[in-house]
Amino acid sequence: MRHLMYFLCALLLPSIVAAQTFEGRAQVIDRDTIALDGLSTRIRLYGIDAPEGRQTCQTSANDKYFCGPKSAEALQGLAGRNGRAICEQTDRDRYGRVVAVCTVDGWDLGAELVRQGWGVEYVRYSDGRYTANEIDARRAKRGLWAGRFVMPWDWRRDERDPA
Repeated sequence: MRHLMYFLCALLLPSIVAAQTFEGRAQVIDRDTIALDGLSTRIRLYGIDAPEGRQTCQTSANDKYFCGPKSAEALQGLAGRNGRAICEQTDRDRYGRVVAVCTVDGWDLGAELVRQGWGVEYVRYSDGRYTANEIDARRAKRGLWAGRFVMPWDWRRDERDPA
């Protein structure tokens, strides 16, 4: 029994140690990444994706616009000018960024960005955390859902491998 307990502790310890909490004033880096004052590592919002800076979307009137900057603007509005964020690390991505659920004034930034329609649930990584937010945005035709757009991961793939 003692060996089983040691084994379980050894197995679970890395995941417990890896999880950290970061706090600080949030600065928006791009559509789904923030920085906190005093922290050199950038933080990628957990479970969401957002259009790239050069990605174009269409309004309901078929007018094209750069939707990445609109997403960044929406995130800035959520983070606030002096918004103090609390970020609970869930992982690190392949670029070395901390992946975290970040809240400002108790509001999950990722959930709100998706609910406003300027971000989408990154189903591959989200474990369904933001499904209801995305359904709500789609039904209400908010943000990206008011017109037409290509999912950010598909847009990046097409940019890398044009036909």
